[in-house]
Amino acid sequence: MLDESFQWRKEMSVNDLTEASIPRWLLEIGGIYLHGYDKEGNKLFWIRVKYHIKDHKTILDKKKLIAFWLERYAKRENGKPVTVMFDLSETGINSIDMDFVRFIINCFKVYYPKYLSKMVIFDMPWIMNAAFKIVKSWLGPEAVSLLKFTSKSDIQDYVSVEYLPPHMGGTDPFKYSYPPLVDDDFQTPLCENGPIASEDEASSKEDIESDGKETLETISNEEQTALLKKINTTEPTSKAEENEKVDSKMKAFKKPLSVFKGPLLHISPAEELYFGSAESGEKKALIVLTNVTKNIVAFKVRTTAPEKYRVKPSNSSCDPGASIDIVVSPHGGLTVSAQDRFLIMAAEMEQSSGTGPAELTQFWKEVPRNKVMEHRLRCHIVESSKPTTLTLKDHAFNMSDKTSEDLYLQLNRLLESNRKLEDQVQRCIWFQQLLLSLTVLSLALVISFFYLLYS
Repeated sequence: MLDESFQWRKEMSVNDLTEASIPRWLLEIGGIYLHGYDKEGNKLFWIRVKYHIKDHKTILDKKKLIAFWLERYAKRENGKPVTVMFDLSETGINSIDMDFVRFIINCFKVYYPKYLSKMVIFDMPWIMNAAFKIVKSWLGPEAVSLLKFTSKSDIQDYVSVEYLPPHMGGTDPFKYSYPPLVDDDFQTPLCENGPIASEDEASSKEDIESDGKETLETISNEEQTALLKKINTTEPTSKAEENEKVDSKMKAFKKPLSVFKGPLLHISPAEELYFGSAESGEKKALIVLTNVTKNIVAFKVRTTAPEKYRVKPSNSSCDPGASIDIVVSPHGGLTVSAQDRFLIMAAEMEQSSGTGPAELTQFWKEVPRNKVMEHRLRCHIVESSKPTTLTLKDHAFNMSDKTSEDLYLQLNRLLESNRKLEDQVQRCIWFQQLLLSLTVLSLALVISFFYLLYS
């Protein structure tokens, strides 16, 4: 598989595939693209079969388009599965291309193994029943269970209406167009003081400056009052001592469970934002950004559901070596969904650049796309009333020593059980081999006896 995969990547020049490698008309037609999420939070990989006409002259370009999207997704999501949406509505005999279908299946069997969550086949015409019987033989018994044949009445079992087009009974207003490439449609979320109409609309300087000074809401009112009294007291207190007291309040929130180490920023958590359920009351999540460069790094946070979340700060900058806490909270009682995504964009600024709202707006207009670091975060809902993940409560960051020991002991017991099971299996295999040998020997003796008897 390794050899076949490398040969394929070399022949298709997968690592060098770009938009320029694909004929423009293929990108414009909108037959293959990524958009939306299923109910499990997996990205939807759309294949609109009605736009595909079997043609040996264009088949290589179409295969490259499939490889282009899968490679683009694989580099961004790092192992997160996709759900393939085979939209067979309005298709006919001209669209049946078994070579192309086999290529898609091989992509998920050999070239991108474990990337397939399921394959949803929508509105398959009866004329294609025979073709899909052949497809099932290619997939094998395990993969066949991933095929989901659906119609308008039951497709919502897998994808919610917000990500289904109208002809599937959904409400998604999305209309495919190119250019630019279809992406995740990340938008600017709500800031702490209400919605941001556009990136060009600058926030007041006071709001930006207050981002670094505001204490997180988890500090109680009594603690805030005490803190203010200490700051306003007439007794001489050094600035270093004040900073140390504020830092001690923030320390609990800066313990990363996992860290994505990018070229400009280290981002914690690395992959998922953990939100508590309504019962747990843990509705907020924290993102910690750390600047690992020698220059100021501008960043902004975007989301696929801007109306749902408040993010503070959502557009700011981070000094060299410094860390910034970004608080993410659902807005107006709206519920967190596993389909929601966050995009963190970062770019290095020149030393002479200003970091005010107007300067940041202009900077994002002018910065080249290849200079921008992007990292995506998924949303995860923790059902437990005491989640052990990255939320805005102190206990959420600290797993007790007892819990760690219990986990360690359980792991050891599991490994020991596994070893015992392996030993039992080996003994069974040895016993079966012995039994088989004895049977063969007995049979040989019986044959020899009759041979001698009758000779």
